[in-house]
Amino acid sequence: MKNIWNYLLSRIITGFIVIVPLYLCVLLLLRIMSSLARLVRPIAILLPDWLPGENLLALLAVLLLCLMVGVIVRTKAGYAVQQRFERSLFQRIPGYSLFRSLTQRLAGKSEGTVWQPALAEIEEALVPAFIIEELNDGRYTVFVPSSPSPLAGTVYILERKRVHPIDVPFKQAIKVITRWGEGAKELVAVMERNTQT
Repeated sequence: MKNIWNYLLSRIITGFIVIVPLYLCVLLLLRIMSSLARLVRPIAILLPDWLPGENLLALLAVLLLCLMVGVIVRTKAGYAVQQRFERSLFQRIPGYSLFRSLTQRLAGKSEGTVWQPALAEIEEALVPAFIIEELNDGRYTVFVPSSPSPLAGTVYILERKRVHPIDVPFKQAIKVITRWGEGAKELVAVMERNTQT
């Protein structure tokens, strides 16, 4: 009974972690669109009645706004403003920097060793893991995800000799976890090549 309860609880938490950010993004998008709908109403009147003009123009305005912010942030001054804004506001939100680094990894932009794929020695086994940070004494904080859900798992602090960083794309490591270990032989092969050199 306890195993069933643990299974259900971990799946509920995993679903919560996935659904809440998506819900908040959709809610924010709809809120912005409703604010912009008033601005685009004069133009929407010119469109045919069968076309959802206000909503369509509001969505296009949101996409245009995202494009403009993306272009500005890519400039040197825009990047500096973004970094200052992140340090003063977003870094105070618990878990923000960790989830930011996770999304950057998913997008293919690595940032140091955060979410670095690894194989960790837990008891007598090697398990797929991700390095979250390196402690001052050289140990690693690692996240060992549950299979098949990579967003739920256990955090360990392990000695450096028990953590084997592997040079594989983040998406490949995630794929191994979501497929119940299928493809793990490639991860082990990379680790073994690293230890031989």
